[in-house]
Amino acid sequence: MPRTRSIAWSELKLGIVGLIAAALIVVIVVAIGGEGGFFWERYPLKARFLDAQGLRSGAIVRLSGKEVGRVKAVEFADGFIDVSFEVSKSLRPFITDTTVGKIGSSGLLGESLLDLKSTRGGTPVADWGYVRTGEAGTLADFTTTAADSLKEAGDLLADIRAGKGTVGKLVTDDAVYKQLQQFVGSAADLADRLKAGEGTVGRLVNDPAVWNSLKASLENLQAVTAQLKTTNGAIGRFLNDEATGKSLSNTLANLDQTTGRLNRGDGTIGKLLTERELYDRVNSMASRLDQVAAGLNTTEGTAGRLLHDQQLYESMNTAVTELRNLLSDIRKDPKKYLNVKVSIF
Repeated sequence: MPRTRSIAWSELKLGIVGLIAAALIVVIVVAIGGEGGFFWERYPLKARFLDAQGLRSGAIVRLSGKEVGRVKAVEFADGFIDVSFEVSKSLRPFITDTTVGKIGSSGLLGESLLDLKSTRGGTPVADWGYVRTGEAGTLADFTTTAADSLKEAGDLLADIRAGKGTVGKLVTDDAVYKQLQQFVGSAADLADRLKAGEGTVGRLVNDPAVWNSLKASLENLQAVTAQLKTTNGAIGRFLNDEATGKSLSNTLANLDQTTGRLNRGDGTIGKLLTERELYDRVNSMASRLDQVAAGLNTTEGTAGRLLHDQQLYESMNTAVTELRNLLSDIRKDPKKYLNVKVSIF
């Protein structure tokens, strides 16, 4: 039976040194790899995009601009692109259902990376859960937009050179330029007139008396408004006195009641407004009065002749005068006219 060879201490030391070196290599790799930490300190997440935009496995994952992990896989899934990545478990409170992930780049022409926007609040995303995504613009989109903008700027310059639009006419049309020059000259002339104190505005700007008059008017207006705010005067009491307001309210209420009674036909005026029979009677009376007035205007009848026949008027006036004289004589000497004999036989 062969004899088992014993392990020498030199060989054991070599093995221990090799294990320590391997551990150091692992630690260095993890330190260089970013903030992800060891595999037991990370947890997996996913994000779904329409376009990978050059993102690949091993790309950097950033959270609010800080590198926190690496992309593990970029795969097709149901017509979309699923990006699997890992981050440190200590960041779980900052990656929630309100966090938004976008595909960005480390520079204008740099490699693509996964950029997450940190948020506070919300529910943390579970292991292998999907982070909300927002599609970011690519460099091609930026180039297309810039090209379109340059094209529009070129078209605008071409229109200006062709004399289109207000700016184009101003640049190319001499008539528009002359009109603008005339307008500027008129504005300058107006400014000179204002400085010279011509016109109402010029006097207001240059004449202190006009300004003082306007200032006094404004002060009077302020005094009037201040007085209106108090209870002095009829308008002030009307605006501020509660008793006056109540009196006006009662007056309006009484007026409303009166109009209501008129509409219902209460009272003489109400009946006159609402009852047809009473209206017809009043109308008939008015017609008869018109007839009487028309008869008085003619010489028909005693009253008409009395108004228009001068001889009849004078005769009646004479008769009345004689009657008054007779009554006066009777009062003076009643025995002369009242001689009564009484005989008994």
